[in-house]
Parts: sequence; structure tokens; C-alpha cells
Amino acid sequence: MSQYRRRGILLVVTMIILGVSCKKSLELSPEDSFGSNSFWQNEAQVGGFMQGMHTQFRANQFQFLRLGEFRGGSLSTTEIFPVSLNEVPLIEQNLEEISAGVGNWAGFYTNILQLNLFIKKTEAASFLTGAQRGYFLGQAYAMRAYYYFQLLRTYGGVPLRLEPEVIDGTTDQVALRKARATEGEVLAAIKSDINQAITKFGASATANKGQWNPMAALMLKGEIYLWSAKVYNNNADLAIAKTALNAITGFSLCPNFADVFSYTKKKNSEIILAMSFQSTEAEMSGVNLFTYDLAGLGGGFYPDSLASGAVISTNPDPLNIGQPNALPAIQRYRYKFELFQSYDNADTRKLATFYDFYKVNKSGVPPYPVIQRNTVLKKFLGIFEQNKRYFSDDWPVYREADRLLMLAEIINAEGGDPTVYIKQIRDRAFGLANDPTPFVNGSKDANELAIFSERSKEFVYEGKRWYDLRRMKYGTEPLAFISPNHPYGVLNKTTQAYRMLWPIEPAIWTNDPLVDQTPGYSTSKPH
Repeated sequence: MSQYRRRGILLVVTMIILGVSCKKSLELSPEDSFGSNSFWQNEAQVGGFMQGMHTQFRANQFQFLRLGEFRGGSLSTTEIFPVSLNEVPLIEQNLEEISAGVGNWAGFYTNILQLNLFIKKTEAASFLTGAQRGYFLGQAYAMRAYYYFQLLRTYGGVPLRLEPEVIDGTTDQVALRKARATEGEVLAAIKSDINQAITKFGASATANKGQWNPMAALMLKGEIYLWSAKVYNNNADLAIAKTALNAITGFSLCPNFADVFSYTKKKNSEIILAMSFQSTEAEMSGVNLFTYDLAGLGGGFYPDSLASGAVISTNPDPLNIGQPNALPAIQRYRYKFELFQSYDNADTRKLATFYDFYKVNKSGVPPYPVIQRNTVLKKFLGIFEQNKRYFSDDWPVYREADRLLMLAEIINAEGGDPTVYIKQIRDRAFGLANDPTPFVNGSKDANELAIFSERSKEFVYEGKRWYDLRRMKYGTEPLAFISPNHPYGVLNKTTQAYRMLWPIEPAIWTNDPLVDQTPGYSTSKPH
């Protein structure tokens, strides 16, 4: 780990210890200003603080995945190995059975309060050049917009904290209470932040793909305004989203899908922003829990489809992940086999994303009947070196494929033909001119389903599917609602519409009586 990164981590840890942390349920009780007057003295200190904020951003990777994917209908709650699966009520949309699903506003206010302090101190830092100040502030505003965008899409209205109240010396617990802002107010604050970020970055700022950068800010702006247009019916925002996404230049799809995530091809031509991991330094959270259990794999499961009489492999660890490892390999989360089956066999994304294997009845002669089917995640397996598996691939926040498919969605919403964007995705997946079923422009609803299908195959384990279901529509309804017209739905519109948003746990209103429960949930605060 570099001295620069170590300094940033130490700084953030010091901040948390000394009172910037939200503690439980946004309980704010500072002890002092952690020597802030003596700290903000030079560019290296500001840079170290921002490095620490990116380290904290990376630490939220699995939380971002959980919020953006686990409720999207692609995960199974059926055990295949003799190992229990994690977070089954959440995956099954039974949020009331698990109190709130994710507590303490997903833990994001700790980071937001730190960013509030950073913005205030950096704005006042006379020792910075204009370009230095602009770049640091661009990163801070973009990151804060991203956190609040996650909160908006999860809870709807949330308390808006845009100033470092605790650091400014406000210690009265009553004065620190804050009710939930409306969704419209939160959306307006997010738009303001992302526009501030783009302005602060300026036209000449360079891009570091491992940190928030000007092109990543434009991607976030495109996604925010696309959400605004389709979820809140602010139709004029479609044009703003398209302008932002079209302003992004210098990126291209990797010819080989698997290369996008390869440990040896980090920061490739497709990556716009990614959380960086390195072997021996840090590993991606959760990937090891989407792999196989070695004992179970050896208990009658075999790789490859054996129904055709294929030769049975005797490799006890075909992906080479079960050796002694700091992160034990086991299947605590499982993608549905139906998702694997939805890929065409010629689609290179299929076997780059999943490893499939089967339990068969070998009592007769081939072809053997298949008893059970299973897959584990092959994407993001990292690197095997020094006799150890490190799950240290980078995790993309934004990449070129996402930009192309968001543009396809915008063009379709405008009533245009999205073929040019979808074709690029499918050409990469199948090889140029080898697509067995090329996309053909159809009705707006048919196109929307086709775009969602591509996103479902493209972004497995990238934290996007639940948000896609909420944003994308068939007619006037989001795809999240179960309907014969769009079988991707996960919620019953009549009885479960309120579950689009997450509940909050009683600990939040115990500490802050101004905060109301998310509408529709039976667990509400006493009056």
C-alpha cells in the first residue's frame, strides 16, 4: 500500500473516531473539531483526505451491489449445496420480516458528513490553485451526488444534510434533528451537486479511472437525469441526459467481454470509473460467497452439460478457487439458473459470467438425466498468484457499455430507433456479423424489454438490475411490477407497490423523532 493511500485511510479513521461518524441511526454528538484548524494547511493534506474518501467509497462496494441488485429477481433462494443462503428475506422482497433490510440509511451519512466538511474546507483553502481546488471539489460534489442518488433510489425522501453541522460546533441534539426531505427536494439537491461537480472539474481536467473524474461525473449526470425523466416524468430531462452522455469521449468497448474485468487488463478502454483492488492490498467484497462449496461440488456435481453424454470431468476444483484462502469460497448467494439459460449459447458473456455444472443420475448409460442444475459466478474471480486466489479485480461503477445502453434507452423513450447502440453491445457479445438474432427496431415497449435483456446479461454483479427494473417501463408501468407483458417483475402492483422503497428501522426514529417511516409499512413510530 502506498504511503499516500495509507495517509488517506488514517485520516478518515481519525475523523470517524473523533466524531464525524453517524454512530447509530445518524446520532450526531461531536467531541471537537479534530484539530481541523491545524490540518487544512497544504495540498498534500487535501489530497490525502480525498484519497481516504475514495477508500471509504470502495469499502461500500458490496452495499452498492446489495442495494442495486439483490431485489432485482436474478438471485435464487433455493439451496443447491448443503449450505444456507444469505439474505433470503431481502431477495424475496420480504422487507418487513427483516425490519428494514439495510440499517442506518445504508451507512452513507458518515461519508456524506465527511464530504460536507471537505467541500467547506476546500472552498476556503487559499493555498490551492484554481485548478487544484476545482478538481478536488468536482470529486467531492460527484461523490456526494452518488451517495444521495443511492439513498433516493432506496428510501425516497431522506434527511438532506449539505453542511458540516457537527464540525461547525452544533452540539444540541434537538437542533441536529432533521425530517426527511421530499423526493423532489432530494432529487433537486442531487442535480445541483452533479452540475456543480461538472462545473468545478472544468474542461481541461484529466481523468483518473480509479477516482471520480469529469467523464464519470457526466455518466452520473446522464443516469440522474434519465431517472428523473422516467421515474418522475420530468420528460425534458431526457435531452439533458442525452447531452451529458454524448459529451463523454475517449472510451470504446473491449473487443473481448471477459477482458473488461480481467485482473491483467485493469483501467482498459471501456472503464470510465472503477473501484480499484490489488492482490495483497484489498479484495472485492462478496465474490467468494457467490462461488461453489468444494465439499458440495465433490458430492456428485460435474461441470459441463452431461445430458448429451459428455465426458465427466473429475477436476475437484475447476475454477481453482478452493485452495487455502483468506476469503473462503462458498455459495452463500446464488444466481438463478434461468438467468444463465437466458443467454444464447453463442453469447460470449454467458461463460465469461457464469460457470455451470450439474448433478446427474449415472445409474444407466449416457445421455445421463440431469437431476439438478447450478451456476456460480465466474466474473470477478481475480487472480491466482503465489499459490493463492485473490478476488482483486476492479469493480466498474461506469463503463462504456452502460453509456451505450443508457443512450439506447433515451432514444427509445424519445420514439427513435436505438439499433445503433444495441448493435454495438450484441456485436461484441457474439462477434461482428455472427449475431444469430440481431436486434430489429420495434415498438417502444418491445425495444424497452430488449434493452433490459441486454442490461441483465451485461451487468451481472455490477449493482444495476433493481434500479433498471424501477426505471425502465412497459407502457406507463415500471418493469418491477409483475405483469404478463413483462415477466421480469418482482412486485405485485396491487399489494406491494409501497415496497419499491425500503423501510427504516425503529432505531432511526428513536434517535430522531422527526423522521417518519416510509409510507406503506406496518412498522411505524409511536405517536
